[in-house]
Amino acid sequence: MNVRKTSAAWKIYRTRFLIKARQLTQPLLFVDALGREHCGQPGDYLVESSDGARRIAPRLIFEDVYVAMGPADEHWPSRLEPTVALPAPKRRLSTRPAATA
Repeated sequence: MNVRKTSAAWKIYRTRFLIKARQLTQPLLFVDALGREHCGQPGDYLVESSDGARRIAPRLIFEDVYVAMGPADEHWPSRLEPTVALPAPKRRLSTRPAATA
């Protein structure tokens, strides 16, 4: 899939969750990692979630739901680069008395 030729620059939008989207300038058809076919027309939006999943949103629905936040930058979360390093799980000590035999 070559999205550079089919759409404008990425911008950040929000509802409850942040997404990255770009408006299509020509038709786009692709199959996602789960085998679902997505089809968009000029004016529709190619939407990318923070987990990297992509889908097409019809223009009227997208513009009714999402609020523009500004241009996307290189700090957008990537599926390959976790945004927060999680510490190793700590072993919990039991507060219950040990059973006696």
